[in-house]
Parts: sequence; structure tokens; C-alpha cells
Amino acid sequence: MGVSEILAQIDQEIAHLQNARALLAGDAFVPKPKKAAKAAATKKGAAKKAVAKKKRNISPEGRKRIAEAVKRRWAAQRKAASAK
Repeated sequence: MGVSEILAQIDQEIAHLQNARALLAGDAFVPKPKKAAKAAATKKGAAKKAVAKKKRNISPEGRKRIAEAVKRRWAAQRKAASAK
């Protein structure tokens, strides 16, 4: 059993546990096992397919919103610290 097969089995078990947790918690969304984990489970799929994570880019507007939120958080922390 190769490392990729072991990793695929672990990923599959994680998906099963997440599904069970979602059902017990009453969540409406139940995550499905990833196709990459299923493909890696087979010997041919593990040897041929390498899954690369897609890089996520953030827009300038998103960066600006995050920066403003962080500044507000810092200001609130400074205000709380000075009130003590």
C-alpha cells in the first residue's frame, strides 16, 4: 500500500466523519467526499493524477474591506485597553 493510497483512505474517512457530524448537528449542508480522494484511492488514479490546489485571489475591494475591519478592531482594542 503506497502513501497516496493511505492518504486517500484518510481523506475518505475524514469525509465520512464530517458527514456524520453534520447529520448529528442538524446542519443542512452535508459535505460530499472529494473526487480527488476517490481518484487517489485507485492505483491508476493515484499514479496518474496529482491534485494541485487552486490559488485563490482576493479583489482589491475585498482587501480594502478586510483592512478597514482590522483597523476598526484595533481601535476597539485600544479603546478597551485605555478604559481599564
